[in-house]
Amino acid sequence: MSAAPGHSQASSHRRPKGGDTPVSTAAHKGLLLGLLGVTIFALTLPMTRLAVGTMDAPQMSGVFIALGRAVVAAVLSIGFLLATHASWPRREDLAPLLFTAAGVVFGFPLFTSIAMRYVEAVHAAVIVGVLPLATAAVGALLHRQRPSPGFWLCAALGSGLVVGFAVLRSGQSGLSLHPADALLLAAMACAAVGYGYGARLSQRMRAEHVICWALVMALPLTLPISLVTWPRDELHASAWAGFAYTAVFSMWLGFFAWYRGLALGGTVRVSQVQLVQPFLGMLFAVPLLGERLDLVTLGFALAVIATVFVGKRMPVRATLPDSRLS
Repeated sequence: MSAAPGHSQASSHRRPKGGDTPVSTAAHKGLLLGLLGVTIFALTLPMTRLAVGTMDAPQMSGVFIALGRAVVAAVLSIGFLLATHASWPRREDLAPLLFTAAGVVFGFPLFTSIAMRYVEAVHAAVIVGVLPLATAAVGALLHRQRPSPGFWLCAALGSGLVVGFAVLRSGQSGLSLHPADALLLAAMACAAVGYGYGARLSQRMRAEHVICWALVMALPLTLPISLVTWPRDELHASAWAGFAYTAVFSMWLGFFAWYRGLALGGTVRVSQVQLVQPFLGMLFAVPLLGERLDLVTLGFALAVIATVFVGKRMPVRATLPDSRLS
């Protein structure tokens, strides 16, 4: 890793400053990369459910899954940083990297991993529906952007559809409020903060390096806790498979696409692609966990996708130059 602090590939990631930003070629590419990242993340909850098990058949502890996967991803990150001759983070990047790590290395994985032993993947997936609005709000604040009323209307409509779906399903399949929902909501808040700060860093660092440095900085905490919480009992092969997915894809490769997508398309705009994540998670839960998918779910999924399609065409105004990270 080079000791000289460079800008890496920041210049190719910057958005136009000021005025209404059109849906450009870069924005379209950002949306596609964002969708790829969301698709990878959509498998996180079902795979975490496999790894953590159920109340009747527990497998790994939530703490081990959350921090153990970060250790695996950190080891991969060290190799990637060395192979790509990454520059050391600049001093002004350290605080944003710590916020990124707090949100997506510690907060989101820890809260979701603990919660997933007590709720099904379909239950947890609908809670993810609040994430796009939270990410857009954090992104608008950090990037000094002012989304149009039409954009917020589409975001609110998509989030409202997800909430309406949760209420409707609560009367049909027992999707009632659970104490674990508080953990899931806390996880969504952590993810929004981690996404927002990570996206800002991706404007002047190589997007793949952002998650790598966040994981490496967290290693002094994640490694010893993982060793202490290492599973002592024999586990199902499916539990290890779920853990491996969350370590390699959810905690590492998914962020390569996600942060680059946020940098190219803008956090506020690309965040709305997350509206499809709950429904992708449900689709994946059917073959993996044997959970049920019906026409009502598909109908709501199509309606949510429509709000994303319309919302991504709404203007987003940059009110101040995006030059400060903290």
